Amino acid sequence: MKIKLNDNYLNIKESYLFSDINKKVKAFTQANPNADIIRLGIGDVTLPLAPCVVEAMKKACDELGVKETFRGYPPEYGYDFLKQAVADYYKRNANVEIKLNEVFISDGAKSDVGNIPDIFGDNEIIIPDPVYPVYMDSNLMNGRKIRLIKGNRENGFLPMPNDLTGEGMIIYICSPNNPTGAVYNRKQLKTWVDFAIKTGSLIIFDSAYEKFVTGDLPKSIFEIDGARECAIEICSLSKTAGFTGTRCAWTIIPEQATVGERSLNKMWARRQATKFNGLSYPVQRGAEMALSVEGMKECEKNIEYYKENARIIADLMREKNIEFTGGVCSPYIWLKCPNNMKSWEFFDFLLEKANIVGTPGSGFGEAGEGYFRLTAFGDRERTKQAVERMRKIL
Repeated sequence: MKIKLNDNYLNIKESYLFSDINKKVKAFTQANPNADIIRLGIGDVTLPLAPCVVEAMKKACDELGVKETFRGYPPEYGYDFLKQAVADYYKRNANVEIKLNEVFISDGAKSDVGNIPDIFGDNEIIIPDPVYPVYMDSNLMNGRKIRLIKGNRENGFLPMPNDLTGEGMIIYICSPNNPTGAVYNRKQLKTWVDFAIKTGSLIIFDSAYEKFVTGDLPKSIFEIDGARECAIEICSLSKTAGFTGTRCAWTIIPEQATVGERSLNKMWARRQATKFNGLSYPVQRGAEMALSVEGMKECEKNIEYYKENARIIADLMREKNIEFTGGVCSPYIWLKCPNNMKSWEFFDFLLEKANIVGTPGSGFGEAGEGYFRLTAFGDRERTKQAVERMRKIL
């Protein structure tokens, strides 16, 4: 063929991080067919959906089987009943007021994070390192200039704009952070918001793990004064309600987020109307139930289960004097690899010596080299087994 391709794809790795992990595990399993592999790698949930969520989805499916209650294409931005549930949840959970026209329902935070660059021009992109790989790859695919700001043990893996210069930047913030589990406090987020306003920049705030946050730490960027002028927020039910396979998320774009007379809200609405056909009715009914007071009580039982898993893993790190972050307001434990091992070296060590799969920190950026991520989303007994195996070799 003689067509032209997007050469920006030459700037990204040939395969995604977790694809590389799966290839290594597959090769190890083929060579060791009797190995009992415990997976503490990818951040996928393992507990089932809350019963009330399942019932809500069943009822919605039944409605689709009757002519009088059948529904076809859903609204591109989500049904009003779900957008209202999101707004009510924000009010209860973070004391934040959200208008329905500011809520855009989607099939996952990953989709929105990957698609949001569509509405921006040639801005410099500021991305913390280490962080979720989709921020980097989705912008490289669009040929954007990226500047990394390093997270490290000195700043608690919470980089600040202290030495950041420039204007009109797109700034990605993930709190609680994936992979480090670090969480910004109110003062720190206020500093970022003030910086964004001062420099005419935009914050894209990923709050996918907000349900793990405890105490007075902020769950939403919109808890911070001024954020409605300079931030959008992307959140998901994947971890909050176990929707990793069911798929449901939302992006909130305040009316005040404008560039001159141009509204980011209206631009995203136009983009979604063109490229997204909406989320299925049964899933939206299930999401509505998950966000309700009754539904969230059931979902929180699963969150507490995962938090206990995180505590069990974190206790081992303390016992072995291994430096780590996370494990409290996050389902992830971000640990310094023992004996100055490299990230992939420690991956091989754990797999071969304990048959445990984790995630190499270098896969989240250069600043992640020498670190490793373990997830608390596994089964309780398997998590305990993994801890006992690690106790013997660390």
